[in-house]
Amino acid sequence: MEEKIKTSKKDQTSAIDWKKIHSRVEAAREKLEKGWQITDKEKEKILKARTKALAREVKEEELAAEYLTVAEFMLANERYGIELNNIVEVYPLKDLTPMPCTPPFVLGIFNVRGQIQTIIDIKKFFDLPDKGLSDLNRVIIVRARGIEAGILADVIIGIRSVPLKKIQPTLPTLTDIRAEYMKGVTGDQLIILDVEKIFSDERIIVNEEVG
Repeated sequence: MEEKIKTSKKDQTSAIDWKKIHSRVEAAREKLEKGWQITDKEKEKILKARTKALAREVKEEELAAEYLTVAEFMLANERYGIELNNIVEVYPLKDLTPMPCTPPFVLGIFNVRGQIQTIIDIKKFFDLPDKGLSDLNRVIIVRARGIEAGILADVIIGIRSVPLKKIQPTLPTLTDIRAEYMKGVTGDQLIILDVEKIFSDERIIVNEEVG
């Protein structure tokens, strides 16, 4: 990303020196290739090291599958998240060129290293209160369904990993348009947007092609 985002993700690594373990296994492999003898004690250490390494790899894969990593940001007075898999980069809002004869949620276009990007103001798309523009505004460049565009954020909060089991499909009180374009909401009211669904909206597709 162009802009660094601080993360508060909890470090889940243990105190085991994995570099040392892999180095020991590699050294033993080299000995075998050269025809050197390895003692029974060394063999036992190697087997234990391999077992720990494999167990750790399996555990890391399981943890990755159980969490959704998102970039968290503010819209109006609410917190939203977009999956990192859909994010290309993040830019400060500058050199904005308004687009005439477009819906209100199309904020305009701007140049990203020679590529013209359309900026969508999701607040207006969701009919949320408009707080106006400031130096804190950021443009999140996202990609989905073969479309790349910028989504305006009021403030970038950071990156967080959300346990999948804590994501609810929706809230009973959330009955407006946002309910159609969200993957779910967490217990602390973080609304996770579904960029694939947003970019499948015909209004977004039409204006992206024009931009």
